[in-house]
Amino acid sequence: MVNYRRNFVPGGTYFFTVTLRDRHSRQLTHSIGILRQAFRKTLHARPFSCDAIVILPDHIHTIWTLPPGDMGYPGRWKAIKSNFSRGLEKSGIPVEKRQNGSSRVWQRQYWEHTIRDKDDLNRHIDYIHINPVKHGWVKRVADSPYSSFHRFVRQGLLPDIGLGIGYTSRYYLGRA
Repeated sequence: MVNYRRNFVPGGTYFFTVTLRDRHSRQLTHSIGILRQAFRKTLHARPFSCDAIVILPDHIHTIWTLPPGDMGYPGRWKAIKSNFSRGLEKSGIPVEKRQNGSSRVWQRQYWEHTIRDKDDLNRHIDYIHINPVKHGWVKRVADSPYSSFHRFVRQGLLPDIGLGIGYTSRYYLGRA
């Protein structure tokens, strides 16, 4: 197994890609209510800011900002993954298990990138929003039902237009 080195910055902003073990699954969007509950439960126990997100059938891209002094994103991901897997089981959806009893719903690892500055943040937000178009799930960014794009439009950060493959936001967020 590869030995991953994570970058831990107290109060940092991070981009994540988290993927289901079965890359042909559509479980995340089919069970969106269970996934939302897993996020809510984790956010309640260990708050963080979800700055941008898109949920596709088999993976999630998101940007989080942790509270000042906090760098515990691995525990948050563990909680979200566990809560989702348990939620699937409770709803009657069969969940494959490892020998140690843990579920095999998710890939064990995930991609993490520490956001360096405002330009890096904006590039990653653009990547998140265009991803459903890139994967062919929708024709326009606005057609993706599980995307923070809609929140950005409501907040006036992005225009309320369809935005196809040539999408680029050109917005400014003062966070990073």
